[in-house]
Amino acid sequence: MTRPITLFTGQWADLPFEEVCELAAGWGYDGLEIACWGDHLDVWQAAEDDSYVKSKLDLLEQHGLQVWAISNHLKGQAVCDDPIDERHRGILPDRIWGDGDPEGVRQRAAEEMKMTARAAQRLGVRTVVGFTGSSIWKYVAMFPPATAEMVEAGYRDFADRWHPILDVFDECGVRFAHEVHPSEIAYDYWTTVATLEAIGHRDAFGLNWDPSHMVWQDLDPVAFLWDFRDRIYHVDCKDTKKQLGNGRNGRLSSHLPWADPRRGWDFVSTGHGDVPWEQCFRMLNAIGYDGPISVEWEDAGMDRLRGAPEALEFVRAHAFDAPEAAFDAAFSSTD
Repeated sequence: MTRPITLFTGQWADLPFEEVCELAAGWGYDGLEIACWGDHLDVWQAAEDDSYVKSKLDLLEQHGLQVWAISNHLKGQAVCDDPIDERHRGILPDRIWGDGDPEGVRQRAAEEMKMTARAAQRLGVRTVVGFTGSSIWKYVAMFPPATAEMVEAGYRDFADRWHPILDVFDECGVRFAHEVHPSEIAYDYWTTVATLEAIGHRDAFGLNWDPSHMVWQDLDPVAFLWDFRDRIYHVDCKDTKKQLGNGRNGRLSSHLPWADPRRGWDFVSTGHGDVPWEQCFRMLNAIGYDGPISVEWEDAGMDRLRGAPEALEFVRAHAFDAPEAAFDAAFSSTD
């Protein structure tokens, strides 16, 4: 069950796609999880222009890389979010933002996600990773308390907006892997349960497992893998270091920037944080996950040109195969 190890290009979108290919290939990655921003992938071009698709695939092949997943977090975020404001203006292209009317932004973002499914199909990719946004994340502080009806309306809004998108995913033979993440409709264990129920457990909607967002919420990423084992469509490797215990740093991070030591947690390079990686990889073996292991390198305290190859080395050492293959080979040998 040797799984490919890929590099998510979202944190590298300031560089030309060709340069990222050169870097990843030079470090020894097997492929890329391609972000749909920067010049890395334009889903409208990919869905409509054969030569554009060929140019991307040729570039990957030239560097000995493959692609198993593409990611469109930024546009997916705008499908359900409320409010839509200047934060979204900073992450969305003009064609999605338009005149900034919130409902118009949501509708255009939904069309973008449909085109993402078509782009994935054209690239020969079966999985799209991303966010959904949420109209009820704004209620998470719980004061004034949100009513049950308000929360239920948020899940209905998610389902109403995502069912038509997922219809296109079904048409294209592509799956959506939602990244369980604060600010999304599913951000922890029980909201994941509620989200899957809201969407009717349809096969087109699964999960991108990223343990970093679970650890700082005190969720068990290993148990999460087991409980949602039939929905783990993609895996991102990112680590988190909790910085609690001094009586000052709070878990919600106090509006402080990345890498500020006063935060209650921060992202760190893979293997340097609190994610129980060995147990996680053992559980991935146990549930039979055979897809890519994608390094989402995000550490504001370390140079990425050092951190990305270091992360690859760590994952290669820990993402070991399940023992059954070796046992089968041993017992099938005859003298």
